[in-house]
Amino acid sequence: MSAARSAEAARRPTLTQVAALAGVSLKTASRALNSEPNVAEETGRRVRDAADQLGYRLNGIARELRRGATSALVGLISGDLTNPFYSAVASGIERELRQHGLQLVTANNDEDAELEHELIDAFLERRVRALLVVPSADRHAYLAIEGSRGVPFVFLDRPPDGVAADVVVIDNAGGARAAAEHLLTRGHRRIAMVADLARMVPQRGRIEGFQQAMRAAGNSEWEPYLRTDVHDVRRAEQTVRELLELDPAPTAVFTTNNRLTTGALRALKEHPDPPALIGFDDFDLADVIGTTVVAHDAVVMGREAARLAVERIGGHAGPARSIVISTSVIARGSGERPPR
Repeated sequence: MSAARSAEAARRPTLTQVAALAGVSLKTASRALNSEPNVAEETGRRVRDAADQLGYRLNGIARELRRGATSALVGLISGDLTNPFYSAVASGIERELRQHGLQLVTANNDEDAELEHELIDAFLERRVRALLVVPSADRHAYLAIEGSRGVPFVFLDRPPDGVAADVVVIDNAGGARAAAEHLLTRGHRRIAMVADLARMVPQRGRIEGFQQAMRAAGNSEWEPYLRTDVHDVRRAEQTVRELLELDPAPTAVFTTNNRLTTGALRALKEHPDPPALIGFDDFDLADVIGTTVVAHDAVVMGREAARLAVERIGGHAGPARSIVISTSVIARGSGERPPR
Protein backbone atom coordinates (compact mmCIF):
# COMPACT_ATOMS: atom_id res chain seq x y z
CA MET A 1 0.00 0.00 0.00
CA SER A 2 1.34 3.47 -0.87
CA ALA A 3 2.02 6.07 1.82
CA ALA A 4 -0.94 8.13 0.62
CA ARG A 5 -3.30 5.17 0.84
CA SER A 6 -1.93 4.23 4.26
CA ALA A 7 -2.56 7.74 5.50
CA GLU A 8 -6.08 7.70 4.07
CA ALA A 9 -6.83 4.38 5.76
CA ALA A 10 -5.46 5.73 9.04
CA ARG A 11 -7.80 8.73 8.86
CA ARG A 12 -10.89 6.68 8.01
CA PRO A 13 -13.21 6.56 11.03
CA THR A 14 -13.94 3.18 12.58
CA LEU A 15 -16.95 1.64 14.25
CA THR A 16 -14.95 1.53 17.48
CA GLN A 17 -14.61 5.33 17.37
CA VAL A 18 -18.34 5.69 16.72
CA ALA A 19 -19.15 3.49 19.73
CA ALA A 20 -16.77 5.43 21.95
CA LEU A 21 -18.22 8.80 20.94
CA ALA A 22 -21.79 7.57 21.44
CA GLY A 23 -20.90 5.99 24.79
CA VAL A 24 -22.11 2.50 23.83
CA SER A 25 -20.58 -0.90 23.24
CA LEU A 26 -19.22 -1.92 19.84
CA LYS A 27 -21.99 -4.48 19.48
CA THR A 28 -24.68 -1.90 20.26
CA ALA A 29 -23.20 0.55 17.74
CA SER A 30 -23.21 -2.15 15.07
CA ARG A 31 -26.80 -3.14 15.81
CA ALA A 32 -27.94 0.49 15.74
CA LEU A 33 -26.30 1.28 12.40
CA ASN A 34 -27.63 -1.92 10.85
CA SER A 35 -31.18 -1.05 12.05
CA GLU A 36 -31.45 -4.25 14.06
CA PRO A 37 -34.26 -4.63 16.63
CA ASN A 38 -34.03 -4.10 20.41
CA VAL A 39 -32.02 -0.88 20.25
CA ALA A 40 -33.54 1.99 22.20
CA GLU A 41 -34.57 4.96 20.06
CA GLU A 42 -32.40 7.39 22.02
CA THR A 43 -29.40 5.05 21.79
CA GLY A 44 -29.87 4.64 18.08
CA ARG A 45 -30.04 8.40 17.64
CA ARG A 46 -26.79 8.92 19.58
CA VAL A 47 -25.00 6.30 17.51
CA ARG A 48 -26.22 7.76 14.21
CA ASP A 49 -25.27 11.26 15.32
CA ALA A 50 -21.80 10.03 16.28
CA ALA A 51 -21.40 8.31 12.91
CA ASP A 52 -22.44 11.50 11.10
CA GLN A 53 -20.08 13.58 13.19
CA LEU A 54 -17.12 11.31 12.41
CA GLY A 55 -18.10 10.73 8.80
CA TYR A 56 -18.40 6.97 9.32
CA ARG A 57 -20.21 4.95 6.64
CA LEU A 58 -21.09 1.27 6.63
CA ASN A 59 -19.54 -0.99 3.99
CA GLY A 60 -22.82 -1.99 2.38
CA ILE A 61 -21.34 -4.60 0.05
CA ALA A 62 -19.48 -6.39 2.83
CA ARG A 63 -22.58 -6.33 5.04
CA GLU A 64 -24.77 -7.87 2.36
CA LEU A 65 -22.22 -10.55 1.55
CA ARG A 66 -21.97 -11.51 5.22
CA ARG A 67 -25.72 -11.96 5.21
CA GLY A 68 -25.43 -14.38 2.29
CA ALA A 69 -26.59 -11.99 -0.42
CA THR A 70 -24.99 -12.10 -3.87
CA SER A 71 -23.01 -9.28 -5.38
CA ALA A 72 -24.34 -7.17 -8.24
CA LEU A 73 -20.82 -6.80 -9.62
CA VAL A 74 -19.42 -8.36 -12.79
CA GLY A 75 -15.66 -8.18 -13.34
CA LEU A 76 -13.81 -7.42 -16.57
CA ILE A 77 -10.09 -8.09 -16.92
CA SER A 78 -8.70 -6.71 -20.16
CA GLY A 79 -5.78 -4.99 -21.76
CA ASP A 80 -5.24 -1.25 -21.47
CA LEU A 81 -8.63 0.51 -21.37
CA THR A 82 -7.06 3.58 -22.97
CA ASN A 83 -7.03 1.49 -26.15
CA PRO A 84 -10.27 2.38 -27.98
CA PHE A 85 -10.92 -1.29 -28.70
CA TYR A 86 -11.00 -2.30 -25.04
CA SER A 87 -12.96 0.77 -23.99
CA ALA A 88 -15.58 0.01 -26.67
CA VAL A 89 -15.81 -3.60 -25.46
CA ALA A 90 -16.27 -2.37 -21.88
CA SER A 91 -18.97 0.05 -23.03
CA GLY A 92 -20.93 -2.76 -24.67
CA ILE A 93 -20.63 -4.92 -21.56
CA GLU A 94 -21.73 -2.14 -19.25
CA ARG A 95 -24.80 -1.28 -21.35
CA GLU A 96 -26.01 -4.88 -21.35
CA LEU A 97 -25.34 -5.48 -17.66
CA ARG A 98 -27.17 -2.31 -16.65
CA GLN A 99 -30.40 -3.70 -18.12
CA HIS A 100 -30.16 -6.59 -15.66
CA GLY A 101 -29.33 -4.60 -12.54
CA LEU A 102 -25.65 -5.53 -12.66
CA GLN A 103 -22.60 -3.27 -12.44
CA LEU A 104 -19.25 -3.57 -14.19
CA VAL A 105 -15.88 -3.30 -12.44
CA THR A 106 -12.69 -3.40 -14.52
CA ALA A 107 -8.99 -4.12 -14.18
CA ASN A 108 -6.08 -4.19 -16.65
CA ASN A 109 -3.83 -7.23 -16.99
CA ASP A 110 -1.16 -5.28 -18.89
CA GLU A 111 -0.63 -8.42 -21.02
CA ASP A 112 0.94 -10.01 -17.92
CA ALA A 113 -0.12 -13.62 -17.27
CA GLU A 114 0.90 -13.55 -13.60
CA LEU A 115 -1.01 -10.33 -12.98
CA GLU A 116 -4.03 -11.81 -14.74
CA HIS A 117 -3.99 -14.79 -12.38
CA GLU A 118 -3.82 -12.44 -9.37
CA LEU A 119 -6.69 -10.32 -10.68
CA ILE A 120 -8.89 -13.36 -11.27
CA ASP A 121 -8.26 -14.49 -7.68
CA ALA A 122 -9.03 -11.00 -6.38
CA PHE A 123 -12.33 -10.78 -8.25
CA LEU A 124 -13.37 -14.25 -7.15
CA GLU A 125 -12.62 -13.37 -3.53
CA ARG A 126 -14.99 -10.42 -3.89
CA ARG A 127 -17.72 -12.77 -5.10
CA VAL A 128 -18.44 -11.17 -8.46
CA ARG A 129 -21.45 -12.70 -10.19
CA ALA A 130 -19.48 -13.38 -13.37
CA LEU A 131 -16.02 -12.70 -14.75
CA LEU A 132 -15.22 -11.60 -18.30
CA VAL A 133 -11.58 -11.94 -19.36
CA VAL A 134 -9.50 -10.76 -22.31
CA PRO A 135 -6.70 -13.22 -21.51
CA SER A 136 -2.99 -12.62 -21.66
CA ALA A 137 -2.04 -16.04 -20.27
CA ASP A 138 -1.46 -18.86 -22.73
CA ARG A 139 -3.16 -21.49 -20.56
CA HIS A 140 -6.05 -21.43 -18.11
CA ALA A 141 -6.06 -25.02 -16.86
CA TYR A 142 -5.52 -23.68 -13.35
CA LEU A 143 -9.13 -22.52 -13.37
CA ALA A 144 -10.30 -26.09 -13.84
CA ILE A 145 -7.93 -27.26 -11.10
CA GLU A 146 -8.61 -24.52 -8.57
CA GLY A 147 -12.23 -24.08 -9.53
CA SER A 148 -14.06 -20.88 -10.37
CA ARG A 149 -16.00 -20.99 -7.09
CA GLY A 150 -19.25 -21.17 -8.98
CA VAL A 151 -18.60 -17.96 -10.93
CA PRO A 152 -19.25 -18.18 -14.70
CA PHE A 153 -16.45 -17.09 -17.02
CA VAL A 154 -16.69 -15.56 -20.48
CA PHE A 155 -13.54 -15.00 -22.53
CA LEU A 156 -13.30 -12.21 -25.11
CA ASP A 157 -11.07 -11.68 -28.15
CA ARG A 158 -8.89 -14.68 -27.26
CA PRO A 159 -10.18 -18.17 -26.45
CA PRO A 160 -9.00 -19.89 -23.26
CA ASP A 161 -6.71 -22.89 -23.37
CA GLY A 162 -7.20 -25.70 -20.90
CA VAL A 163 -10.69 -24.86 -19.67
CA ALA A 164 -14.13 -24.94 -21.28
CA ALA A 165 -15.87 -21.55 -21.17
CA ASP A 166 -18.02 -19.28 -23.30
CA VAL A 167 -16.03 -17.13 -25.72
CA VAL A 168 -16.64 -14.20 -28.06
CA VAL A 169 -13.98 -13.63 -30.71
CA ILE A 170 -13.45 -11.65 -33.91
CA ASP A 171 -13.13 -13.33 -37.31
CA ASN A 172 -9.42 -12.52 -37.29
CA ALA A 173 -8.35 -14.81 -40.12
CA GLY A 174 -11.27 -13.81 -42.33
CA GLY A 175 -10.69 -10.09 -41.78
CA ALA A 176 -6.97 -10.30 -42.55
CA ARG A 177 -7.64 -12.45 -45.61
CA ALA A 178 -10.11 -9.86 -46.89
CA ALA A 179 -7.56 -7.07 -46.36
CA ALA A 180 -4.90 -9.02 -48.28
CA GLU A 181 -7.30 -9.77 -51.13
CA HIS A 182 -8.29 -6.09 -51.24
CA LEU A 183 -4.66 -5.14 -51.86
CA LEU A 184 -3.94 -8.02 -54.25
CA THR A 185 -6.86 -7.14 -56.50
CA ARG A 186 -5.40 -3.64 -56.87
CA GLY A 187 -2.14 -5.03 -58.20
CA HIS A 188 0.01 -5.04 -55.07
CA ARG A 189 2.53 -7.81 -54.55
CA ARG A 190 5.18 -6.31 -52.26
CA ILE A 191 2.84 -6.05 -49.29
CA ALA A 192 4.28 -5.47 -45.83
CA MET A 193 2.56 -6.93 -42.80
CA VAL A 194 3.23 -5.28 -39.43
CA ALA A 195 1.85 -7.48 -36.66
CA ASP A 196 1.63 -7.31 -32.87
CA LEU A 197 2.78 -10.11 -30.52
CA ALA A 198 2.75 -13.32 -32.54
CA ARG A 199 2.16 -15.38 -29.38
CA MET A 200 -1.33 -13.90 -29.03
CA VAL A 201 -4.13 -15.92 -30.64
CA PRO A 202 -5.81 -13.00 -32.48
CA GLN A 203 -2.52 -11.97 -34.02
CA ARG A 204 -1.75 -15.53 -35.11
CA GLY A 205 -5.16 -15.66 -36.74
CA ARG A 206 -4.52 -12.43 -38.63
CA ILE A 207 -1.08 -13.56 -39.75
CA GLU A 208 -2.46 -16.90 -40.93
CA GLY A 209 -5.38 -15.31 -42.77
CA PHE A 210 -3.02 -12.94 -44.57
CA GLN A 211 -0.70 -15.81 -45.50
CA GLN A 212 -3.61 -17.85 -46.82
CA ALA A 213 -4.56 -15.07 -49.24
CA MET A 214 -0.97 -14.72 -50.42
CA ARG A 215 -0.61 -18.47 -51.03
CA ALA A 216 -3.94 -18.60 -52.87
CA ALA A 217 -2.72 -15.79 -55.15
CA GLY A 218 0.66 -17.50 -55.72
CA ASN A 219 2.42 -14.43 -54.33
CA SER A 220 5.66 -14.78 -52.36
CA GLU A 221 6.96 -11.24 -52.91
CA TRP A 222 5.47 -10.13 -49.58
CA GLU A 223 7.62 -12.47 -47.46
CA PRO A 224 10.65 -10.13 -46.94
CA TYR A 225 8.29 -7.51 -45.53
CA LEU A 226 6.75 -9.48 -42.65
CA ARG A 227 7.39 -7.91 -39.24
CA THR A 228 5.96 -9.36 -36.00
CA ASP A 229 6.08 -8.58 -32.27
CA VAL A 230 5.60 -4.86 -32.92
CA HIS A 231 3.69 -3.95 -29.80
CA ASP A 232 3.23 -0.18 -29.59
CA VAL A 233 2.80 3.00 -31.61
CA ARG A 234 6.43 4.09 -31.39
CA ARG A 235 7.78 0.74 -32.53
CA ALA A 236 5.23 0.59 -35.36
CA GLU A 237 6.31 4.00 -36.63
CA GLN A 238 9.95 2.95 -36.55
CA THR A 239 9.20 -0.37 -38.27
CA VAL A 240 7.28 1.24 -41.13
CA ARG A 241 10.03 3.82 -41.64
CA GLU A 242 12.55 0.98 -41.89
CA LEU A 243 10.38 -0.89 -44.37
CA LEU A 244 10.12 2.18 -46.61
CA GLU A 245 13.92 2.43 -46.72
CA LEU A 246 14.24 -1.04 -48.25
CA ASP A 247 15.05 -1.45 -51.95
CA PRO A 248 12.59 -2.26 -53.30
CA ALA A 249 10.19 -0.85 -50.75
CA PRO A 250 6.74 -2.35 -50.19
CA THR A 251 3.93 -0.79 -52.19
CA ALA A 252 1.34 -1.54 -49.47
CA VAL A 253 1.23 -2.00 -45.70
CA PHE A 254 -1.21 -4.01 -43.60
CA THR A 255 -1.19 -3.32 -39.84
CA THR A 256 -2.88 -5.76 -37.49
CA ASN A 257 -4.39 -3.44 -34.87
CA ASN A 258 -5.28 0.19 -34.28
CA ARG A 259 -2.11 1.08 -32.34
CA LEU A 260 0.08 -0.16 -35.17
CA THR A 261 -2.04 1.70 -37.71
CA THR A 262 -1.48 4.91 -35.73
CA GLY A 263 2.27 4.32 -35.84
CA ALA A 264 2.14 3.65 -39.57
CA LEU A 265 0.22 6.86 -40.17
CA ARG A 266 2.89 8.81 -38.31
CA ALA A 267 5.58 7.24 -40.47
CA LEU A 268 3.67 8.05 -43.66
CA LYS A 269 2.47 11.56 -42.84
CA GLU A 270 5.29 13.34 -44.70
CA HIS A 271 6.05 10.65 -47.27
CA PRO A 272 5.87 12.11 -50.81
CA ASP A 273 4.42 8.94 -52.32
CA PRO A 274 2.99 6.79 -49.50
CA PRO A 275 2.18 3.12 -49.99
CA ALA A 276 -1.34 1.81 -49.68
CA LEU A 277 -2.39 1.20 -46.06
CA ILE A 278 -5.05 -1.00 -44.48
CA GLY A 279 -5.37 -1.36 -40.71
CA PHE A 280 -7.21 -3.98 -38.66
CA ASP A 281 -9.63 -2.25 -36.22
CA ASP A 282 -11.48 0.96 -36.88
CA PHE A 283 -10.61 4.03 -34.80
CA ASP A 284 -11.73 7.60 -34.20
CA LEU A 285 -11.19 9.95 -37.16
CA ALA A 286 -10.19 7.11 -39.50
CA ASP A 287 -13.05 8.19 -41.73
CA VAL A 288 -11.92 11.82 -41.61
CA ILE A 289 -8.32 11.10 -42.60
CA GLY A 290 -9.31 8.47 -45.16
CA THR A 291 -7.82 5.32 -43.62
CA THR A 292 -9.07 2.01 -44.99
CA VAL A 293 -9.73 -0.48 -42.20
CA VAL A 294 -10.92 -3.96 -41.39
CA ALA A 295 -13.84 -3.05 -39.16
CA HIS A 296 -15.77 -4.98 -36.54
CA ASP A 297 -18.14 -3.88 -33.82
CA ALA A 298 -16.33 -4.00 -30.47
CA VAL A 299 -19.44 -2.73 -28.67
CA VAL A 300 -21.40 -5.69 -30.02
CA MET A 301 -18.61 -7.99 -28.86
CA GLY A 302 -19.00 -6.60 -25.34
CA ARG A 303 -22.77 -6.88 -25.40
CA GLU A 304 -22.64 -10.49 -26.60
CA ALA A 305 -20.16 -11.42 -23.88
CA ALA A 306 -22.32 -9.77 -21.23
CA ARG A 307 -25.41 -11.55 -22.58
CA LEU A 308 -23.68 -14.92 -22.26
CA ALA A 309 -22.63 -14.05 -18.71
CA VAL A 310 -26.15 -12.99 -17.74
CA GLU A 311 -27.55 -16.25 -19.09
CA ARG A 312 -25.03 -18.21 -17.02
CA ILE A 313 -25.93 -16.18 -13.94
CA GLY A 314 -29.56 -17.03 -14.63
CA GLY A 315 -28.80 -20.75 -14.53
CA HIS A 316 -27.88 -21.74 -18.09
CA ALA A 317 -25.78 -24.90 -17.74
CA GLY A 318 -25.24 -25.98 -21.33
CA PRO A 319 -21.88 -26.62 -23.01
CA ALA A 320 -19.44 -23.81 -23.72
CA ARG A 321 -20.59 -21.50 -26.51
CA SER A 322 -18.60 -19.56 -29.11
CA ILE A 323 -19.67 -16.40 -30.91
CA VAL A 324 -17.67 -14.98 -33.84
CA ILE A 325 -17.97 -11.26 -34.60
CA SER A 326 -17.88 -10.59 -38.35
CA THR A 327 -15.55 -8.14 -40.07
CA SER A 328 -15.67 -6.04 -43.22
CA VAL A 329 -13.23 -3.91 -45.19
CA ILE A 330 -14.23 -0.25 -45.23
CA ALA A 331 -12.55 1.49 -48.19
CA ARG A 332 -11.70 5.11 -47.45
CA GLY A 333 -8.82 5.85 -49.79
CA SER A 334 -5.57 4.76 -48.15
CA GLY A 335 -6.04 1.12 -49.08
CA GLU A 336 -6.96 1.92 -52.66
CA ARG A 337 -3.70 3.59 -53.71
CA PRO A 338 -2.22 1.78 -56.74
CA PRO A 339 1.28 0.27 -56.60
CA ARG A 340 4.09 2.55 -57.70
